[in-house]
Amino acid sequence: MATLTSEHINQIKRRRTFAIISHPDAGKTTLTEKLLYHGGAIHEAGEVKGKAGTKAATSDWMELEKQKGISITSSVMSFDYKDLKINLLDTPGHKDFSEDTYRVLMAVESACMLIDVAKGVEERTKKLYEVCRYRQIPIFTFINKLDREGKSPLDLIDEVEKTLNMSCYPLTWPIGIGSRFRGIYNRLNQTIILYDQRREGDEVTEIKIENPHDPSWKHLVPEEIYLQTLEELELIEGVLPPFDPDLFLQGKISPLTWGSAKQNFGVDIFLDFFSKFAPAPQPRKTHSGQLVQPTDNTFTGFVFKIQANMDPRHRDRVAFLRICSGRFERGMKVRHSRIEKELRLSYSNQFLAQDRETLDEAFAGDIIGVTDTGNFSIGDSISDDKVIRFEDIPRFAPELFARLSVRDALKRKKMQEALFHLSEEGAIQLFIDPQIGKQDPIIGAVGELQFEVLLHRLNNEYGLEVTLHRLGFTVARWPRNQESGHLVEQLNGQFRLYRDSSDHPVILLNEIWDLNWAQKENPNVEFLTSLTHVR
Repeated sequence: MATLTSEHINQIKRRRTFAIISHPDAGKTTLTEKLLYHGGAIHEAGEVKGKAGTKAATSDWMELEKQKGISITSSVMSFDYKDLKINLLDTPGHKDFSEDTYRVLMAVESACMLIDVAKGVEERTKKLYEVCRYRQIPIFTFINKLDREGKSPLDLIDEVEKTLNMSCYPLTWPIGIGSRFRGIYNRLNQTIILYDQRREGDEVTEIKIENPHDPSWKHLVPEEIYLQTLEELELIEGVLPPFDPDLFLQGKISPLTWGSAKQNFGVDIFLDFFSKFAPAPQPRKTHSGQLVQPTDNTFTGFVFKIQANMDPRHRDRVAFLRICSGRFERGMKVRHSRIEKELRLSYSNQFLAQDRETLDEAFAGDIIGVTDTGNFSIGDSISDDKVIRFEDIPRFAPELFARLSVRDALKRKKMQEALFHLSEEGAIQLFIDPQIGKQDPIIGAVGELQFEVLLHRLNNEYGLEVTLHRLGFTVARWPRNQESGHLVEQLNGQFRLYRDSSDHPVILLNEIWDLNWAQKENPNVEFLTSLTHVR
């Protein structure tokens, strides 16, 4: 355990780690690209759905992501901006990958909630917001796609506040929307920024006016927009108090900005606000209730994501580690909480999606990838001092079930190994029928797209041609005794119990009606829809 110097503590204080959350198609990956562009991490922002001859989105590195134009797995990207080191996590918006997004939100200090100006608050946005509120994560709000027709600013803010029961604080204000969009007003420095939309590439031509009441911009926009903007500004300035950063950090207000990620309008303003107000690394609670401070001398961290085959040529496996306290050094020895074993972290990287570079040191707040030979599982904690356990990371009950068969019988063992690797990532869940054994596991998924991704990855990464055979199950629950809190190994009523990948008992049923019957037959048993990963 090394003592932190003042320089090390300053390094910790300059870390900012956040995730972008949204409903699918709100523009999340496009915003990620533009943030990387402004941070100097990339020199050309890519297309989410790459056309021939165009650059694909950096964060969508999987082949299937490039084909479908959606994020399937979370991506980790690190870049410097001004005097900060920013760790940005792009999350899947699709509900079928909600577990991956939930795990990511365990590793961040704040989040940016992206909302489509035309569609407003959508169902997936609402659920992700509730997770952030449960974890007390401060939330920025970015209203996207101002270059398209949408709801009026006042109506949209009212919808966001009422739907999410959240107070918004507009830091910027749009000057027109859709075909009438002309620019943005920065309320904090009282500057009008007008954009020239006739351009190519990501460079934006701006005209800045230091005072909204300066008549010089009156002739640069249609009179109707000029008068409407002044009227709206007079209204909001008259009712809103000065912005209070403490209320944001307490989760009582959400700073709201406007822009168009695709057109690169307002993204730089958001990044400036983020760098000014986003929280630095915060204390983390252990399983025993202890608070671990980021500036503690002890190095600690936890695994929130595992990804196999980021480099298919080498069949690699990377455990993504959130550092909670202290300083990481490549080659250091750590204590593994679950297997109670000492490990040496010899190979470590920082990431820009799939691209990586060797990392010799890192600090609390950073996300690093360590090469894993099978020692780590999601939720594992490590420390260079005593054994420590951070908060539990739950897994959720799947609703779709199937078995696989492989065309080449000689590759059956290879398929079993591949399924085991993918289940450790959290991409699928495996359930074992004790009467059959591990050679023919049942696969559980939250949604259809998970099955599609599974088949693609088995073929693309492992060279396996497999067939999916659907099963009639629709319900999975972990039975727990209400009095003792222990999982139940036997149920009344002739209900069969299967085993999950951690060897926990789990009941698989065809219908909710069957679950109701199981509850009636076992009144002292609680049937859990989620279970924490065992350390």
